[in-house]
Amino acid sequence: MNPKVDFYFAKAKKWKEEVANLRRIILECGLTEELKWGVPCYTSDKSNVVLIHDFKEYCAVLFHKGALLKDPHHILIQQTENVQAARQVRFSSLKEVLDLEIILKTTILEAIEVEKTGQKVEFKPTREFTMPEEFEQKLNENPALKSAFEALTPGRQRAYLLHFSQPKQAKTRAARVEKYTPQILEGLGLND
Repeated sequence: MNPKVDFYFAKAKKWKEEVANLRRIILECGLTEELKWGVPCYTSDKSNVVLIHDFKEYCAVLFHKGALLKDPHHILIQQTENVQAARQVRFSSLKEVLDLEIILKTTILEAIEVEKTGQKVEFKPTREFTMPEEFEQKLNENPALKSAFEALTPGRQRAYLLHFSQPKQAKTRAARVEKYTPQILEGLGLND
């Protein structure tokens, strides 16, 4: 147990017993406990394997390369259609955590093996993401913006494309493009 992470478990209200047991289960698998993104993250040889996070309706463990795991018990959930690598196992009671303990440990050990063998998730290339016409027009009008966007990492490019594509109305898409143009020009990602 890493004392830097204790605050997370101490502040837990709704899912206190659930996350405490998830912590125990994960640590019993030999992972190193760290604090990343404000949540407990468990690593193997400095590679992220799984993290614990909680929401209003459930708490969960998230496998960073969950898409590569076998899922014979159908417990892994893809959060949204745009999530390519990570998969969650969700819990809404202590009973669910305890009932899935053996299956969860097996899945964690498989995830550790995925890291040890260096397996990688094949991400969909950025060019396959939808380019909203409002953003495409702006890139064509502003060569500096186009250069700045192309200089961003593929992950940052995908984040912008997904964010710009979400609204149904063209006016809202255009407003998002306008709002984030200065940030792109500075070489920053959507959440930087």
